[in-house]
Amino acid sequence: MTGQPILETARLILRPVTLADAPAIQRLFPQWAVVRYLHARIPWPYPADGARTHLRDVVLPQTERGEGWSWAICPKAEPRRLIGLIDLRLGGDDNRGFWLDPAWRRQGLMREAADAVTEHWFEGLGQSVLRVPKAVENEASRRISVSQGMRVIETGEKDYVGGRMPYELWELTAQEWHARRKPG
Repeated sequence: MTGQPILETARLILRPVTLADAPAIQRLFPQWAVVRYLHARIPWPYPADGARTHLRDVVLPQTERGEGWSWAICPKAEPRRLIGLIDLRLGGDDNRGFWLDPAWRRQGLMREAADAVTEHWFEGLGQSVLRVPKAVENEASRRISVSQGMRVIETGEKDYVGGRMPYELWELTAQEWHARRKPG
């Protein structure tokens, strides 16, 4: 696959993230409700240049190498307004991650975004399995995995920004995804 596509859902535009998104990310990301269940490698308190540094040093180079893709989540009603991020990564057991501004939660928006990038993972990128680790306490994220037909394949403990917590590793195969997506 060449380039990173813009993905659309009923209510969202998912466009490739750019360095110009750093100020919006910097305003929204460093909220406890956003970072609590994210991997402990995220610095907390979040540094003043954290978004720019992460985009410049991690996200954009990963995209250039074809190893990862990150989308700005924007409402169709306000297409220039970034309200969160969602990304995909090749290799290992952590293929998808996301966060959403708490002011935009509880509307099913992240489920829409997750379905769009999961479809891209299997159809656009031709991957055979998607694995997503998450803190057991992160009920909203777990509901998205359940809605997509994922299943827990491993449990344990991991370090998160919010401390050491039980985690689950969720998995979905391309075959399972396609079976659930077929018209009835």
